Amino acid sequence: MSLVPYRKNNWLSDPLGELENLHREMNRLFDFSFANNPFGETTLLGSQWSPTIDIHESKDSFLVKADLPGLAKDEIEISVQDNNLIIKGEKKKEHEVKEENYYKTERFYGSFYRTIQLPALVDDAKVEAQYKDGVLSLTLPKREDAKPKQIKVQIK
Repeated sequence: MSLVPYRKNNWLSDPLGELENLHREMNRLFDFSFANNPFGETTLLGSQWSPTIDIHESKDSFLVKADLPGLAKDEIEISVQDNNLIIKGEKKKEHEVKEENYYKTERFYGSFYRTIQLPALVDDAKVEAQYKDGVLSLTLPKREDAKPKQIKVQIK
């Protein structure tokens, strides 16, 4: 038996609070990403898996790291189009197992396609990529016109 906290349904006295609760619950419900399906099944987006990424923004550039274990660097395609970073590729099975019974299989295989919209314009001629130990690291410098400008204001 589990204890459930008593919550008096008082939506008449705080209707906005109830809307906030509904909004929070809907966000929690949709936090499951169709592109990042943990069950390895084909998703609505057509791929079986999607690499996880981290994006860090500095004053001058974006740093993107993507986990791509088991891929060779020639199996990864990177492009920047219309302020979107596109990472795609395919992780192939190493060999086919002819036995009928698997004990457990959790590794993802198949093609992937990630599009990340960047909040500022990128100088695509200066993009740098490194791939080491299954981690893709991208440095995407911002264009000069996209960098924040500091304006000095003189007070009279």
